Amino acid sequence: MPDLRILFFALFCVHPTRSSLCPLGCECSEAAQTVKCVSKDLRSIPSGIPGYTRNLFITGNQIRRIGPQAFKGLDNVTTLSLSNNRICEVESHTFSTLRSLRSLDLSSNQLAVIHPEAFTVQSRMLRELNLSRALYNHSSITDLATSLRWSSLEGLLGLDLSSNGLVYLPPRIFSHLSSLRRLQLANNSIVSIYNETFSGLEYLEELDLSLNALKTFREEGLLELEHLPRAKLNLGQNPYTCTCGIEPFAAWLNVSQGKVVDVERLICMFPVDLRNTSLLTAARLILGCHRAGEGDNLALQTSYVFLGIVLGFVGLMFLFVLYLNRKGIKKRIYDLRDTCREVWEGYHYRYEIDSDPRLAQVSTTADV
Repeated sequence: MPDLRILFFALFCVHPTRSSLCPLGCECSEAAQTVKCVSKDLRSIPSGIPGYTRNLFITGNQIRRIGPQAFKGLDNVTTLSLSNNRICEVESHTFSTLRSLRSLDLSSNQLAVIHPEAFTVQSRMLRELNLSRALYNHSSITDLATSLRWSSLEGLLGLDLSSNGLVYLPPRIFSHLSSLRRLQLANNSIVSIYNETFSGLEYLEELDLSLNALKTFREEGLLELEHLPRAKLNLGQNPYTCTCGIEPFAAWLNVSQGKVVDVERLICMFPVDLRNTSLLTAARLILGCHRAGEGDNLALQTSYVFLGIVLGFVGLMFLFVLYLNRKGIKKRIYDLRDTCREVWEGYHYRYEIDSDPRLAQVSTTADV
Protein backbone atom coordinates (compact mmCIF):
# COMPACT_ATOMS: atom_id res chain seq x y z
CA MET A 1 0.00 0.00 0.00
CA PRO A 2 2.76 2.54 0.76
CA ASP A 3 4.33 1.67 -2.60
CA LEU A 4 1.11 2.66 -4.42
CA ARG A 5 1.02 6.01 -2.66
CA ILE A 6 4.59 6.67 -3.67
CA LEU A 7 3.78 5.70 -7.29
CA PHE A 8 0.74 7.98 -7.44
CA PHE A 9 2.74 10.81 -5.89
CA ALA A 10 5.53 10.29 -8.43
CA LEU A 11 3.08 10.35 -11.35
CA PHE A 12 1.34 13.43 -9.98
CA CYS A 13 4.65 15.29 -9.66
CA VAL A 14 6.20 14.20 -12.92
CA HIS A 15 3.18 14.98 -15.12
CA PRO A 16 2.96 18.69 -14.25
CA THR A 17 6.68 19.02 -14.68
CA ARG A 18 6.54 17.60 -18.23
CA SER A 19 3.56 19.73 -19.21
CA SER A 20 5.24 22.85 -17.87
CA LEU A 21 8.02 22.42 -20.44
CA CYS A 22 5.61 23.45 -23.20
CA PRO A 23 4.63 27.15 -23.35
CA LEU A 24 1.00 28.04 -22.92
CA GLY A 25 -0.85 27.92 -26.25
CA CYS A 26 1.75 25.72 -27.94
CA GLU A 27 1.92 22.02 -28.78
CA CYS A 28 5.16 20.23 -28.03
CA SER A 29 6.43 16.86 -29.16
CA GLU A 30 9.70 15.75 -27.65
CA ALA A 31 9.75 12.64 -29.84
CA ALA A 32 9.54 14.76 -33.02
CA GLN A 33 11.58 17.57 -31.42
CA THR A 34 8.89 19.96 -32.66
CA VAL A 35 6.99 22.88 -31.11
CA LYS A 36 3.96 24.46 -32.79
CA CYS A 37 2.36 27.74 -31.67
CA VAL A 38 -0.20 28.24 -34.44
CA SER A 39 -2.96 30.88 -34.50
CA LYS A 40 -2.97 31.51 -30.73
CA ASP A 41 -3.07 35.32 -30.95
CA LEU A 42 0.42 35.54 -29.46
CA ARG A 43 1.88 39.05 -29.15
CA SER A 44 5.50 37.95 -28.72
CA ILE A 45 7.68 34.88 -29.03
CA PRO A 46 6.65 32.66 -26.09
CA SER A 47 9.22 31.95 -23.40
CA GLY A 48 9.99 28.52 -22.05
CA ILE A 49 10.35 26.75 -25.40
CA PRO A 50 12.03 23.39 -24.68
CA GLY A 51 15.74 23.14 -25.39
CA TYR A 52 15.27 19.93 -27.39
CA THR A 53 13.33 21.81 -30.09
CA ARG A 54 14.66 21.42 -33.61
CA ASN A 55 11.53 22.45 -35.55
CA LEU A 56 9.79 25.58 -34.29
CA PHE A 57 6.58 26.84 -35.93
CA ILE A 58 5.14 30.12 -34.61
CA THR A 59 2.62 31.17 -37.25
CA GLY A 60 -0.67 33.02 -37.63
CA ASN A 61 -0.23 35.25 -34.57
CA GLN A 62 0.00 39.00 -33.84
CA ILE A 63 3.73 39.42 -33.27
CA ARG A 64 4.82 42.87 -34.45
CA ARG A 65 8.53 42.91 -33.60
CA ILE A 66 11.24 40.34 -33.00
CA GLY A 67 14.65 40.93 -31.45
CA PRO A 68 17.75 39.11 -30.13
CA GLN A 69 16.10 38.18 -26.81
CA ALA A 70 13.37 36.12 -28.45
CA PHE A 71 15.30 32.93 -29.22
CA LYS A 72 17.89 32.65 -26.45
CA GLY A 73 18.76 29.11 -25.39
CA LEU A 74 17.44 27.49 -28.57
CA ASP A 75 20.76 26.18 -29.85
CA ASN A 76 19.19 23.12 -31.49
CA VAL A 77 16.59 24.81 -33.71
CA THR A 78 17.29 24.05 -37.36
CA THR A 79 13.92 25.01 -38.88
CA LEU A 80 12.13 28.19 -37.83
CA SER A 81 8.84 29.31 -39.35
CA LEU A 82 7.47 32.75 -38.43
CA SER A 83 5.08 33.17 -41.34
CA ASN A 84 1.85 35.15 -41.20
CA ASN A 85 2.52 36.92 -37.91
CA ARG A 86 2.25 40.53 -39.12
CA ILE A 87 5.87 41.11 -38.18
CA CYS A 88 6.90 44.63 -39.21
CA GLU A 89 10.37 44.96 -37.64
CA VAL A 90 13.35 42.63 -37.42
CA GLU A 91 16.14 43.88 -35.18
CA SER A 92 19.85 43.25 -35.70
CA HIS A 93 21.17 39.88 -34.43
CA THR A 94 17.63 38.57 -33.90
CA PHE A 95 18.68 35.07 -35.00
CA SER A 96 22.32 35.15 -33.88
CA THR A 97 21.70 32.78 -30.94
CA LEU A 98 20.23 30.09 -33.22
CA ARG A 99 23.54 28.35 -33.81
CA SER A 100 22.04 25.45 -35.80
CA LEU A 101 19.52 27.38 -37.88
CA ARG A 102 19.34 26.15 -41.49
CA SER A 103 15.87 27.25 -42.68
CA LEU A 104 14.10 30.53 -41.86
CA ASP A 105 10.58 31.32 -43.08
CA LEU A 106 9.34 34.91 -42.71
CA SER A 107 6.78 34.76 -45.48
CA SER A 108 3.42 36.58 -45.37
CA ASN A 109 4.50 39.30 -42.96
CA GLN A 110 4.70 43.10 -43.24
CA LEU A 111 8.40 43.88 -42.91
CA ALA A 112 8.79 47.64 -43.01
CA VAL A 113 11.98 47.96 -40.93
CA ILE A 114 14.82 45.48 -41.45
CA HIS A 115 17.91 46.34 -39.44
CA PRO A 116 21.33 46.05 -41.14
CA GLU A 117 22.38 42.81 -39.38
CA ALA A 118 18.94 41.30 -39.03
CA PHE A 119 19.93 37.98 -40.60
CA THR A 120 23.32 37.53 -38.96
CA VAL A 121 23.72 33.94 -37.76
CA GLN A 122 26.92 33.13 -35.89
CA SER A 123 27.36 29.64 -37.30
CA ARG A 124 26.63 30.83 -40.86
CA MET A 125 24.66 27.63 -41.42
CA LEU A 126 21.51 29.28 -42.76
CA ARG A 127 20.69 27.67 -46.11
CA GLU A 128 17.10 28.72 -46.92
CA LEU A 129 15.50 32.15 -46.44
CA ASN A 130 11.86 32.59 -47.41
CA LEU A 131 10.71 36.22 -47.71
CA SER A 132 7.78 35.58 -50.05
CA ARG A 133 4.97 38.13 -49.48
CA ALA A 134 7.02 39.42 -46.56
CA LEU A 135 7.89 43.02 -47.47
CA TYR A 136 5.50 45.81 -46.46
CA ASN A 137 5.92 47.55 -49.83
CA HIS A 138 8.40 47.65 -52.69
CA SER A 139 10.47 50.37 -50.97
CA SER A 140 11.46 47.89 -48.23
CA ILE A 141 13.87 46.34 -50.73
CA THR A 142 16.38 49.08 -49.82
CA ASP A 143 16.51 47.94 -46.18
CA LEU A 144 16.70 44.34 -47.32
CA ALA A 145 19.59 45.08 -49.69
CA THR A 146 21.57 46.63 -46.82
CA SER A 147 20.80 43.68 -44.56
CA LEU A 148 21.87 41.13 -47.18
CA ARG A 149 25.20 42.95 -47.48
CA TRP A 150 25.83 43.26 -43.73
CA SER A 151 24.53 39.88 -42.54
CA SER A 152 26.58 36.69 -42.65
CA LEU A 153 24.78 34.79 -45.40
CA GLU A 154 27.70 33.44 -47.41
CA GLY A 155 26.31 29.89 -47.08
CA LEU A 156 22.76 30.71 -48.19
CA LEU A 157 21.55 28.40 -50.98
CA GLY A 158 17.93 29.46 -51.52
CA LEU A 159 16.27 32.91 -51.37
CA ASP A 160 12.58 33.46 -52.08
CA LEU A 161 11.50 37.06 -52.78
CA SER A 162 8.39 36.24 -54.80
CA SER A 163 5.10 38.17 -54.55
CA ASN A 164 6.53 41.33 -52.98
CA GLY A 165 5.50 43.90 -55.59
CA LEU A 166 9.14 44.66 -56.38
CA VAL A 167 9.56 47.20 -59.19
CA TYR A 168 13.36 47.19 -59.36
CA LEU A 169 16.35 45.45 -57.80
CA PRO A 170 19.21 47.60 -56.44
CA PRO A 171 22.58 46.98 -58.14
CA ARG A 172 24.68 44.25 -56.49
CA ILE A 173 21.91 43.41 -54.04
CA PHE A 174 22.93 39.74 -54.15
CA SER A 175 26.70 40.23 -54.46
CA HIS A 176 27.40 38.89 -50.94
CA LEU A 177 25.39 35.70 -51.48
CA SER A 178 28.21 33.95 -53.28
CA SER A 179 26.85 30.42 -52.64
CA LEU A 180 23.28 31.10 -53.74
CA ARG A 181 21.80 28.36 -55.94
CA ARG A 182 18.09 29.25 -56.14
CA LEU A 183 16.57 32.74 -56.48
CA GLN A 184 12.80 33.18 -56.67
CA LEU A 185 11.62 36.57 -58.00
CA ALA A 186 8.31 35.49 -59.51
CA ASN A 187 5.07 37.46 -59.26
CA ASN A 188 6.58 40.90 -58.76
CA SER A 189 6.46 44.05 -60.91
CA ILE A 190 10.06 44.13 -62.13
CA VAL A 191 10.20 46.20 -65.33
CA SER A 192 13.83 45.73 -66.35
CA ILE A 193 17.10 44.00 -65.56
CA TYR A 194 20.01 46.41 -65.32
CA ASN A 195 23.77 46.17 -65.16
CA GLU A 196 25.04 44.38 -61.99
CA THR A 197 21.57 43.24 -60.93
CA PHE A 198 22.84 39.66 -60.55
CA SER A 199 26.46 40.44 -59.79
CA GLY A 200 28.18 37.78 -57.68
CA LEU A 201 25.80 34.91 -58.53
CA GLU A 202 28.15 32.83 -60.70
CA TYR A 203 26.96 29.58 -59.07
CA LEU A 204 23.23 30.26 -59.37
CA GLU A 205 21.33 27.26 -60.75
CA GLU A 206 17.69 28.47 -60.76
CA LEU A 207 16.30 31.95 -61.46
CA ASP A 208 12.56 32.56 -61.64
CA LEU A 209 11.51 35.88 -63.22
CA SER A 210 8.06 34.78 -64.34
CA LEU A 211 4.93 36.87 -63.73
CA ASN A 212 6.70 40.22 -63.74
CA ALA A 213 6.37 43.35 -65.92
CA LEU A 214 9.22 42.63 -68.33
CA LYS A 215 8.50 43.87 -71.87
CA THR A 216 11.89 42.84 -73.23
CA PHE A 217 15.51 42.31 -72.22
CA ARG A 218 17.83 45.03 -73.44
CA GLU A 219 21.51 44.49 -74.09
CA GLU A 220 22.61 45.03 -70.49
CA GLY A 221 19.86 42.67 -69.27
CA LEU A 222 20.98 39.96 -71.69
CA LEU A 223 24.56 40.40 -70.47
CA GLU A 224 23.36 39.86 -66.90
CA LEU A 225 21.70 36.59 -67.94
CA GLU A 226 24.88 35.57 -69.74
CA HIS A 227 26.80 36.12 -66.49
CA LEU A 228 24.76 33.28 -64.95
CA PRO A 229 26.34 30.36 -66.84
CA ARG A 230 24.76 27.58 -64.74
CA ALA A 231 21.30 29.03 -64.18
CA LYS A 232 18.08 27.63 -65.60
CA LEU A 233 15.71 30.53 -66.23
CA ASN A 234 11.94 30.90 -65.94
CA LEU A 235 10.88 33.95 -67.95
CA GLY A 236 7.25 33.19 -68.79
CA GLN A 237 4.03 35.17 -68.24
CA ASN A 238 5.58 38.57 -68.82
CA PRO A 239 3.93 41.21 -71.08
CA TYR A 240 6.51 41.00 -73.87
CA THR A 241 6.07 43.73 -76.50
CA CYS A 242 7.05 42.44 -79.93
CA THR A 243 8.24 45.60 -81.66
CA CYS A 244 11.63 46.27 -83.19
CA GLY A 245 13.29 46.57 -79.77
CA ILE A 246 12.65 42.92 -78.91
CA GLU A 247 14.66 41.50 -81.78
CA PRO A 248 17.95 41.12 -79.80
CA PHE A 249 16.08 39.24 -77.05
CA ALA A 250 14.26 37.02 -79.57
CA ALA A 251 17.55 36.26 -81.32
CA TRP A 252 19.18 35.46 -77.95
CA LEU A 253 16.34 33.05 -77.12
CA ASN A 254 16.90 31.17 -80.35
CA VAL A 255 20.52 30.45 -79.42
CA SER A 256 19.90 29.95 -75.67
CA GLN A 257 16.86 27.66 -75.68
CA GLY A 258 18.55 25.17 -73.36
CA LYS A 259 19.02 27.90 -70.75
CA VAL A 260 15.35 28.99 -70.60
CA VAL A 261 13.13 26.29 -69.08
CA ASP A 262 9.82 27.71 -70.38
CA VAL A 263 11.08 29.06 -73.70
CA GLU A 264 8.21 27.42 -75.62
CA ARG A 265 5.71 29.36 -73.52
CA LEU A 266 7.21 32.82 -74.08
CA ILE A 267 4.72 34.76 -76.21
CA CYS A 268 4.05 38.29 -77.42
CA MET A 269 1.36 40.24 -75.58
CA PHE A 270 1.60 43.42 -77.68
CA PRO A 271 0.86 44.54 -80.35
CA VAL A 272 -2.55 42.94 -80.82
CA ASP A 273 -1.79 41.49 -84.25
CA LEU A 274 1.15 39.52 -82.78
CA ARG A 275 -0.53 38.48 -79.54
CA ASN A 276 0.17 34.85 -78.54
CA THR A 277 2.94 34.64 -81.13
CA SER A 278 5.95 32.69 -79.88
CA LEU A 279 9.01 34.82 -79.25
CA LEU A 280 11.04 32.20 -81.06
CA THR A 281 9.30 33.14 -84.31
CA ALA A 282 8.83 36.84 -83.56
CA ALA A 283 12.31 37.69 -84.80
CA ARG A 284 11.47 36.35 -88.26
CA LEU A 285 8.11 38.14 -88.31
CA ILE A 286 9.50 41.59 -87.51
CA LEU A 287 12.78 41.46 -89.41
CA GLY A 288 11.38 44.31 -91.50
CA CYS A 289 12.30 46.59 -88.62
CA HIS A 290 15.88 46.68 -89.81
CA ARG A 291 14.90 47.48 -93.36
CA ALA A 292 12.43 50.12 -92.20
CA GLY A 293 15.06 51.61 -89.96
CA GLU A 294 17.58 51.68 -92.78
CA GLY A 295 15.01 53.40 -95.04
CA ASP A 296 14.33 55.98 -92.36
CA ASN A 297 18.04 56.62 -91.93
CA LEU A 298 18.49 56.94 -95.71
CA ALA A 299 15.62 59.44 -95.92
CA LEU A 300 17.10 61.42 -93.05
CA GLN A 301 20.53 61.45 -94.65
CA THR A 302 19.02 62.56 -97.97
CA SER A 303 17.25 65.43 -96.20
CA TYR A 304 20.51 66.56 -94.63
CA VAL A 305 22.29 66.47 -98.00
CA PHE A 306 19.53 68.49 -99.68
CA LEU A 307 19.58 71.04 -96.86
CA GLY A 308 23.36 71.35 -97.22
CA ILE A 309 23.04 71.97 -100.97
CA VAL A 310 20.40 74.67 -100.46
CA LEU A 311 22.45 76.45 -97.79
CA GLY A 312 25.53 76.27 -99.98
CA PHE A 313 23.64 77.77 -102.92
CA VAL A 314 22.32 80.61 -100.77
CA GLY A 315 25.83 81.29 -99.53
CA LEU A 316 27.20 81.45 -103.08
CA MET A 317 24.43 83.84 -104.14
CA PHE A 318 25.21 86.10 -101.20
CA LEU A 319 28.91 86.21 -102.10
CA PHE A 320 28.04 86.89 -105.75
CA VAL A 321 25.83 89.86 -104.80
CA LEU A 322 28.61 91.23 -102.61
CA TYR A 323 31.05 90.92 -105.50
CA LEU A 324 28.76 92.81 -107.94
CA ASN A 325 28.26 95.67 -105.47
CA ARG A 326 31.84 95.84 -104.24
CA LYS A 327 32.41 99.46 -105.47
CA GLY A 328 29.21 100.79 -103.91
CA ILE A 329 29.94 98.92 -100.69
CA LYS A 330 33.47 100.32 -100.66
CA LYS A 331 32.16 103.89 -101.17
CA ARG A 332 29.62 103.45 -98.37
CA ILE A 333 32.33 102.20 -96.05
CA TYR A 334 34.55 105.25 -96.84
CA ASP A 335 31.62 107.67 -96.34
CA LEU A 336 30.82 106.03 -93.02
CA ARG A 337 34.46 106.30 -92.00
CA ASP A 338 34.62 110.04 -92.87
CA THR A 339 31.38 110.74 -91.03
CA CYS A 340 32.63 108.96 -87.94
CA ARG A 341 35.93 110.88 -88.12
CA GLU A 342 34.14 114.27 -88.30
CA VAL A 343 31.92 113.39 -85.36
CA TRP A 344 34.92 112.23 -83.38
CA GLU A 345 36.89 115.42 -84.13
CA GLY A 346 33.88 117.54 -83.05
CA TYR A 347 33.66 115.65 -79.74
CA HIS A 348 37.38 115.97 -79.27
CA TYR A 349 37.29 119.74 -79.84
CA ARG A 350 34.43 120.23 -77.37
CA TYR A 351 36.33 118.18 -74.82
CA GLU A 352 39.44 120.41 -75.12
CA ILE A 353 37.36 123.58 -74.67
CA ASP A 354 35.54 122.23 -71.65
CA SER A 355 38.75 121.09 -69.99
CA ASP A 356 40.61 124.49 -70.49
CA PRO A 357 38.79 127.52 -68.87
CA ARG A 358 40.76 130.00 -70.99
CA LEU A 359 39.64 128.37 -74.21
CA ALA A 360 36.11 128.31 -72.90
CA GLN A 361 36.34 132.10 -72.24
CA VAL A 362 37.69 132.70 -75.73
CA SER A 363 34.97 130.64 -77.21
CA THR A 364 32.30 132.61 -75.33
CA THR A 365 33.80 135.98 -76.45
CA ALA A 366 33.95 134.78 -80.01
CA ASP A 367 30.31 133.81 -79.89
CA VAL A 368 29.41 137.29 -78.73
